[in-house]
Amino acid sequence: MNSVLKGLIPLGIVIVLLLIGIGSTYVIVDAGHVGVVKRLGAVQPEALAEGFHFKRPFIDEVQQVDIRLLPTNTKATAASKDLQTVSTEVNVAYSLAGPLAPITYQRIGGAENVAAAIVTPAIQESVKAVTAQYTAEELVTKRAIVKQAIQQAIASFIDNTLQEKGIGSAVQLANVAITDFAFSQEFDRAIEAKVKAEQEALRAKNEKLMRVTQAEASAAERQLGADAEAYSTEVQSKARADAIKREAEALQSSPQIIQLRAIEKWDGILPRIQGSGVVPFLNLGSIADDAKPAGH
Repeated sequence: MNSVLKGLIPLGIVIVLLLIGIGSTYVIVDAGHVGVVKRLGAVQPEALAEGFHFKRPFIDEVQQVDIRLLPTNTKATAASKDLQTVSTEVNVAYSLAGPLAPITYQRIGGAENVAAAIVTPAIQESVKAVTAQYTAEELVTKRAIVKQAIQQAIASFIDNTLQEKGIGSAVQLANVAITDFAFSQEFDRAIEAKVKAEQEALRAKNEKLMRVTQAEASAAERQLGADAEAYSTEVQSKARADAIKREAEALQSSPQIIQLRAIEKWDGILPRIQGSGVVPFLNLGSIADDAKPAGH
């Protein structure tokens, strides 16, 4: 029995070694990755695409490099143009170029090394450089312009760094987003006070405009009333003047009308006036003569 076990032990060892040897003859590269082959520690220039590949057992080691879109979220604190402390949170999405993955891995490392050595410093330096060009208020009101400036600065920083390493275009920048601007408490209180003052000024302006409008409307109403009254007075004056003119013309053409008006207003009592030079109140003879038909 012991001899059988002793014979099986070497057989088991051989089987295990065979399995290990078979397992080391191939590699499966995951989706969204490329394989970087290290042959006895030396990086090979060709990257392995995703899928099944044979490799040299015990000689080749395959390091899988993620070439999918990778996000990195970084906070950077800087001083604005008006010396306000601004904490900016920036999200950058980037990816590694698959064909350049072997040389990138050789000179920088995998995706984590690229993020730590290239992308994060690019964000920090770019945010500080751009923030210093704008006041704290402009960073908020000109957010789109600031975001574009930061994106261009990050892209330029990454490109210059990669060019120095001789691996230009190894990192492809997809998008840059400013997710937050945070200012000091003093600045926030100053902004709140300014907004409140502007709102109060606007309210006062609107109230003043309303009062002016009401005053103008009241003045216009009074002017219309005065114009109407003046027009009515003018019309009445013209009517009275026309009436007086017509009556004067009638009196000039018919003097007897004066006598008739006097008779209409006479109460039947003759005035008691003596003297030879007295003008009679009514010249009845003249009236009678005027009343006779023509030819009598």
